Amino acid sequence: MKVNRRGFLKLSGGAVGVSVLGIGVGTVEAHAEPLAIQYAKETTSICPYCAVGCGLIVHTRAGEVINTEGDPEHPINRGTLCPKGSSVYQLRHNEKRITEPMYRAQGTKEWKKVSWDWALDEIARKVKETRDATFMENNAKGQRVNRTDGIASVGSAALDNEECYLYQKFLRSLGLVYIEHQARI
Repeated sequence: MKVNRRGFLKLSGGAVGVSVLGIGVGTVEAHAEPLAIQYAKETTSICPYCAVGCGLIVHTRAGEVINTEGDPEHPINRGTLCPKGSSVYQLRHNEKRITEPMYRAQGTKEWKKVSWDWALDEIARKVKETRDATFMENNAKGQRVNRTDGIASVGSAALDNEECYLYQKFLRSLGLVYIEHQARI
């Protein structure tokens, strides 16, 4: 069957007429399904992925996240989300998500599960060792600097201003000078 432009428009109009006006179609009873987020608690949050700071609405029921979506009242994203922000629900609901600390010893290929206490103690020990080995009280000119060049930090867009302030104070107290934030990268 060969269809020209005029014939295509006639066929399209007929199809629209049948679907919209219900020509030749019996009555259909419509009913609404209850919303999945009905009776859920709404909490606003910020997307953790980049430094833009898009607003999220997180729906929870009985302490479980059941839905995430863009916040239409947020001044930055006005309800829209990028592909990464749209997938933020999977941060919590993903069977492949690692929920325990993993450790791979130097020279090995296998990761093993370790306890949180062990992991935090190991991090603290390595930070102290590195700081002690690289701490500089005075520079080459003899000026007091009290810093370490052996440790650097990259902050997260998931931190709010107050958390960033506290984190910055903590890092400066260790003597770090190489402090960066994801918003600037």
